[in-house]
Amino acid sequence: MKKTVIMLAVMAVIELGFADVSIAGRIGKRQIRQNKQIHQGVKSGELTVHETNLLMLEQHRIQRTKKRALIDGILTPKERLRMEIMQDKTNRHIYRLKHNDRGR
Repeated sequence: MKKTVIMLAVMAVIELGFADVSIAGRIGKRQIRQNKQIHQGVKSGELTVHETNLLMLEQHRIQRTKKRALIDGILTPKERLRMEIMQDKTNRHIYRLKHNDRGR
């Protein structure tokens, strides 16, 4: 049951990411890839419920930052750099959590 709820949440975030791809370009595409990695980790059992919740919270923060940055319709270099740094951190976090030896 929990796994189904988590998968539905991940799919909802992936769908939300598609709406912003044209505006934010590579940031939006990377957001989608990261969401797919999380979804794959849930599906394969590499991520626990707690780990998935942590990663989804990070994805939500990035999404919120992107929406705030795009309020004026322009993504400045400073805003883009900030989001790319956030995504770099999240990417490392996804890798570490998927490759730890915790039992599922």
